[in-house]
Amino acid sequence: MNDAHGVIGRLLARGMLAGIAAACLAFVFARLVGEPQIAHAIAFEAHQQALAGLPPETESVSRRIQSTFGLFVALLMSGCAYGGLFAIAFATFHKRFTRLNARNLSFALALAGFIVFALIPALKYPPNPPAVGNPETIGPRTAAYFTMLVVSFAAAMIGFLVFRRGQQRYGSWNAGVAGSSLFLLAMVGLSALLPDYTEVPAGFPAVTLWRFREAALGLQLVLWLPLGLVFGALAERMLLQSDTRH
Repeated sequence: MNDAHGVIGRLLARGMLAGIAAACLAFVFARLVGEPQIAHAIAFEAHQQALAGLPPETESVSRRIQSTFGLFVALLMSGCAYGGLFAIAFATFHKRFTRLNARNLSFALALAGFIVFALIPALKYPPNPPAVGNPETIGPRTAAYFTMLVVSFAAAMIGFLVFRRGQQRYGSWNAGVAGSSLFLLAMVGLSALLPDYTEVPAGFPAVTLWRFREAALGLQLVLWLPLGLVFGALAERMLLQSDTRH
C-alpha cells in the first residue's frame, strides 16, 4: 500500500512538472497568437465607448501586467492543476483499464481531455473576446457551459464503459465505434436542448472574433498535448525504474 502511494506521489509530481512545461509553451502561444486579438477587441470596445460619450474604464491592473506576468501566473496555475489531475487519471487507468504503455496511454488521455473538456464545449459555447457578450446573461451562459462540461465528461465515461464491455464480444473496432457514437449522440442532443447565445455587437470585426476563438482553442491544444507527451516520457522512465527495482 505504501509503495502504491509512493508511485502515485511520484506520478503526481511528474504531472505537475509536465503541466508547468505545457504552461510555458501555452504562454508563448498566447502572447504571439491570442494577445493581438484581445488588443483589437479592447480597441473596438474603447472606440464604441468614446462614440457613446462614455469615459474610458479605469483598470485596476494594467493591460501590460495582465498580458505578461498575470497571464503567465494564470497559465502556470492552470498547468499545475491540469498536470496533477492528469497524473491521477493516468494512475487510475494504467494497467487497470488498458494495456497501453505509459507513453501511448498518456497521449490518449491528453487527446481525450482536449476533446471532452475543450473542443466539445467550445463548439456550443465558443469563448468570447472583450466587447462581446451581454453582462446580463453571464449567469445563464456560465451555467450552460458547465452543464456541457459535466455532461461531456459523464458521456465520455459511459462511452468508455460501453467500449470496455463490448471489446471482448464485438472486437475493439466495433466497441470503439459504439462508445464514440454514444458520446457524440449525447452531446449533439444536449447541444440541441441548451440555449444559444448570439451577443456579438454590431460592427465587431468578424476576423478578430474568429481568430480569437481559434487562439483560445489552440491554447487548450497547446496545454493538453504537450502535457500528455512530456508526462508520458517522464512516467515511462519512472515506471521502468520502479519495475527494475522489483
